[in-house]
Amino acid sequence: MPVTQRMSIQDVDPEAYKAVLGLEKYVHSGNLDAGLLALMKIRASQINHCAWCLDMHVAEARKAGVDQRQLDVVAAWREAPALFSAREQAALAFAEEVTLISQDGVSDEVWDGLLAVFDQKEAVLLLMAVAAINVWNRMNVAVHTDLPAQPFVAG
Repeated sequence: MPVTQRMSIQDVDPEAYKAVLGLEKYVHSGNLDAGLLALMKIRASQINHCAWCLDMHVAEARKAGVDQRQLDVVAAWREAPALFSAREQAALAFAEEVTLISQDGVSDEVWDGLLAVFDQKEAVLLLMAVAAINVWNRMNVAVHTDLPAQPFVAG
């Protein structure tokens, strides 16, 4: 059954995008690595089945220098721990638990693991990054946002 776009949020109310862009700007105002942020966004978007966001963030990850092999296996990162740094593993575990927060919340194990490799300011930025990508995912999946005609090219 073909999936057709239900509406264009941008066309109906551009202010909705601007509100989420404010959160996104905050996330990128910190000192977190662009590749790390892209991996988190990819993992949350995989969980939420957001093709539009996956298209965008895989391109961003490539631009940020994320290894293709990491991109190939990020959905199963726990099975390939040698490919991911301690910071990437902690961030991915955190992204998964925040994205799936209704299941079991964020475990003490994941929280402690995050704070073992990130400072508290970075942890706030990571939380806001996961919150932002989950908002974007929900917006795009809810309205079935069409993929662009051409693959996203990170600027």
